[in-house]
Amino acid sequence: MATDAAGASSGRGRGVTPDQGPPSTGRRRRPSGAPPPLPRQLGVSGWIWVFLVASFIAIIVLAVAFHSIGNEFERWEVAVLRRVAVVRTGWLTTLMLGINTALASEWTIRILRLGTLAALVGLRRWRHLLTFLGSVVAVELAVYQLTIFQARPRPIGVRIIGSWEGLSFPSPPVAALAVTLVGMAYTLLPPGRARSRGKWATGAVLLVLGLARMYLAVDRPTDVLAAVIVGVAIPVVAFRFFTPNEVFPVTYRRGKAAHLDVGGRRGEAIRTAVQEQLGLTVLDVQPVGLEGSAGSTPLRLRVAASDEPERDLFAKLYAKSHVRADRSYKLGRTILYGALEDEAPFQSVRRFVEYEDYTLLRLTHVGIPTPAPYGFVEITPEREYMIVMEFYAGAQEIGAAEVDDQVIDAGLLLIRQLWDAGLAHRDIKPANLMVRDGKVLLVDAFFVQVRPSPWRQAGDLANMMLVLAVRTDAERVYRHALNYFSADEIAEAFAATRGVASPTQLRAAIKQDGRDLLREFRALAPARRPVAIQHWSVRRVALGLLVLALAGLAVFIVVQTWTVFA
Repeated sequence: MATDAAGASSGRGRGVTPDQGPPSTGRRRRPSGAPPPLPRQLGVSGWIWVFLVASFIAIIVLAVAFHSIGNEFERWEVAVLRRVAVVRTGWLTTLMLGINTALASEWTIRILRLGTLAALVGLRRWRHLLTFLGSVVAVELAVYQLTIFQARPRPIGVRIIGSWEGLSFPSPPVAALAVTLVGMAYTLLPPGRARSRGKWATGAVLLVLGLARMYLAVDRPTDVLAAVIVGVAIPVVAFRFFTPNEVFPVTYRRGKAAHLDVGGRRGEAIRTAVQEQLGLTVLDVQPVGLEGSAGSTPLRLRVAASDEPERDLFAKLYAKSHVRADRSYKLGRTILYGALEDEAPFQSVRRFVEYEDYTLLRLTHVGIPTPAPYGFVEITPEREYMIVMEFYAGAQEIGAAEVDDQVIDAGLLLIRQLWDAGLAHRDIKPANLMVRDGKVLLVDAFFVQVRPSPWRQAGDLANMMLVLAVRTDAERVYRHALNYFSADEIAEAFAATRGVASPTQLRAAIKQDGRDLLREFRALAPARRPVAIQHWSVRRVALGLLVLALAGLAVFIVVQTWTVFA
């Protein structure tokens, strides 16, 4: 969750403190009923397909309720097939049989679907994968129910070339190929020119297959039309609703899934939200410190106000995907490591950002050097919010800065201040510690806890000493630590620090350093038995069994629905 965050920010600036707010020029309250900066939309084509599905259902109801309408459709379709049969020739029949065999084959559809699933697993696009599976199952069930509901008789007076499958409204092969190709376009092709071309190619393939099946008289025109409407509309609406491009973009650039694209509509929404809700004009939006951030999208905003010069601010963009990741992270920790303390997940992205805003205000109130908060803005209600704070200009991450005695003292004093204020940062690592003019500045307050367990406070001390020792040596850091903490407190800190107690980035830095710094510190501090960090509980056992049961159920469902993909 770390950020190189306030990585580099202009002095204390005019951040929001308990008695001060940002400039109010340009603010605007969103009226009731007005859309947010980034509204959730199906898009024009999405609504068109919704309309087509509704029209399709209305036609079916009318055809069933009024036999005269149904009979008129039957006569029209047979007439169309008879006209098509007139132009049959030997070579054209061979071509159409080949097209039908190649595109409507169960093996063709099976290979495409399984290949898509394998690609999505490899790319770890789990939400796209689930949406693809759901769309396929929904289309197959819809086709099955409709073919039973509306049985189609054999067309009279037209020779059928190929096998007659009887029930064909909608056409099962056309619907199966449609949902597969549309799903591939939305899960594997980036939005823009590539996806547009994929959609046109999908339309061309479905048109060719539909013409081939009507030529062979195995499907009627309405069979093909109904199959295309069902096979396209369901996945289009599903992907637009569950995997919108603004939140779950399909990209092949390297980066973490937590990092959202801030160009296009979202970039404009960020500018609008900051202008209307904080009264600041955003001149530029750029990602920053992505390598140290795994739970948000860190940004640098270049802003201007009417009465102030241009300056940089730091922001963290949160979305619902980050809330889900936080839940999974905490569930995994509970199962693997036990209930170290209360790890209750957040229930909404609003609570996510509200909590960090509170912790920033709390740290500022007790005098701990941390970015001054400017508040947070709403991008999409209950889906996306962005917290804005000071951006440290001229600061360096402690892993790249020169660490002298002044910096060592500043880092240890910072932990002392946290202890005295009854706080724990819980994520002390190089990416969250900035150095400027010999001072250590603390960033990323998301994990801060008020009145934490003693184990958490001890962990902060040990991790700070390890961070400082990576840049210097254990004995030097230990000597300075005795000016702020007792020998017993230091011993407790390293007795409580093992493996999971240190952030991943810090463990990687220690491993790269090569020295056994934990062992060196324990040798310098008084002997103390290790503090247990594994705690078994009924909740931990129950959660573990529940996860195993759900995994077994998922495997069972996949096996049972295998016929859908066959």
